[in-house]
Amino acid sequence: MAWRWWALFAVVYLSSPQAAARHHRKALYPSANWIKRGAYSLINPTFLHSEEDTKLLFEILLAGMQIRGEERSLLIPDEELASLSSVKKLAVICEDVLPKKLSDIRRLMADLAQRRQPLSWQDFERTVLTLVYTSQMLPQISNPHQKEMWMETLVHLARALQRDIGAS
Repeated sequence: MAWRWWALFAVVYLSSPQAAARHHRKALYPSANWIKRGAYSLINPTFLHSEEDTKLLFEILLAGMQIRGEERSLLIPDEELASLSSVKKLAVICEDVLPKKLSDIRRLMADLAQRRQPLSWQDFERTVLTLVYTSQMLPQISNPHQKEMWMETLVHLARALQRDIGAS
């Protein structure tokens, strides 16, 4: 008889909006699950799958990779690196998944601040790339107020990554 009360309690609790909100995991990068016409056909794309991919990303960053805010936003000056087939996934992530507007990046920053569990490796990778994009935007901004907002966002993203590394 007692198990019926526990079952009833569990059903009522889990159907309440408060419990649903607690158990619902909000996607940090919702566009990673959208299929875009003409994009490299990937759902939830990731670039880093091995240590070699990590070394390749580091080499691409050292070569001067730039993530721009417009269409065809990934620029890799080294033609040999840019021609690698695995770089297509990186291009999709940078062009279609990463937030480019300050308001979207600040929403991400707020979502990261509320998280209590460690980031998935896909979200960690995307957050690092968002940090790279944010750092590349700073020199292009001349308005002091806008520059301060981008700088604050950059610091918060770096702290979120540092907190995540410390938690894992």
